[in-house]
Amino acid sequence: MPQPTTPTRTPDRGLAAGIAEQLKELIYAGEFKPGDRLNEAALALRMGTSRGPIREAIRILAGTGIVTAVVNRGVFVRQVSVSEMLEIYELRALVFGFAAERAAEHVTDPDRARFESLLDQMDAACQAGDNGRYYDLNLQFHATILALSHSKRAQRQYEDYVKELHLFRRQNFNRPGNMRTSNIEHRRIYEAISRGSAAKAKQQAQLHIEAGRHRLLKMMDDLGQ
Repeated sequence: MPQPTTPTRTPDRGLAAGIAEQLKELIYAGEFKPGDRLNEAALALRMGTSRGPIREAIRILAGTGIVTAVVNRGVFVRQVSVSEMLEIYELRALVFGFAAERAAEHVTDPDRARFESLLDQMDAACQAGDNGRYYDLNLQFHATILALSHSKRAQRQYEDYVKELHLFRRQNFNRPGNMRTSNIEHRRIYEAISRGSAAKAKQQAQLHIEAGRHRLLKMMDDLGQ
């Protein structure tokens, strides 16, 4: 007679997602720095949970590119060299410029309403000094432009670049004035897209990425990195 089997338990996805969010904020705040190893047992003790949800949370973060797994060594906060970062920014500028150019050809009135809503929300985040909220909305703004490019390949490439730069870019918005300056640039991109001016949209999108790179380099210089 077959013996009853115990159902396999899977970590609570809601709990794991919540832990992933907490870990992400700790990484962004600098408590875990690039190159630091994430210890499952220590994190489980800190979060007051078992190692299962911690393991699932780490998998979630690995999917965003914030952490990376090294075979037989463990999971580490993503580390990108300055030279790699600069190269990724150059590639981002090219892909984002292409996407904005194409977006100007496909934009509709509902798209314009979404852009305006995002820009207003980002202005509010600037006013409140809420850099976490601003960063999330900023990602949505860029993703909306990539979606309007109607190019799945451009979207995939851009998402890969963004994953590699999350830690750098998120900390960049902690600097006073960077959010507001960034959103002024967003409005210029949107205005060109809204008018259907493809060449101008491409130019403003590339200038925005280049300006972001300069702001990041200045922040790193000020911090002596």
